[in-house]
Amino acid sequence: MLQRNAFAFVINLLLAFFPAVVIGLMFNDAIEALLENAVVVAWALILGGFAILVVEKYAKPKHAGGIADVGAKNSLLIGLVQCIAMIPGVSRSGATILGAMAFGVERRTAAEFSFFLAIPTLTGATALQLYKHGSALTGADMQTIAIGFVVSFLVAMAVVKGFVAVVSRIGFAPFAWYRIVAGTAALVWLGLR
Repeated sequence: MLQRNAFAFVINLLLAFFPAVVIGLMFNDAIEALLENAVVVAWALILGGFAILVVEKYAKPKHAGGIADVGAKNSLLIGLVQCIAMIPGVSRSGATILGAMAFGVERRTAAEFSFFLAIPTLTGATALQLYKHGSALTGADMQTIAIGFVVSFLVAMAVVKGFVAVVSRIGFAPFAWYRIVAGTAALVWLGLR
């Protein structure tokens, strides 16, 4: 049973990771061009905030198991939703958590799925950028990247349990309102420049 669950866990994560590989490779240049557009980021913050409020209000969890029980179809759908985070200003974890919730996965499992999905996704994105731009980096740059990777991973490991507990209790609405206010303030500031 444990071995079957471990296999299903890995398969679900690989299925969710697959769309990011395909779309990331196909549209990498267009995605990089968007990184320089602050208006896109501001609108993504606002629209993402409203999306959070909608999902929080209308999503009805049907799935009460762990990541191994999410299923192939939902895993692939969650992976497709994760690709929305290739737009600057869209949170990768937020997109995957809310996508999972929209497909009936309860908050706790959705948050855990998002955390574990970050490992291959962010590692793959980093590998692609190092492949494309690695020649411009020095040894000191690589050391800084390695330290940042390790520290980020350790902090995430320490924070995820508390994050899951808070999200399970109060939901995402406060974060949604924060995004809406921040995005609106950014648009106003950009308009005044």
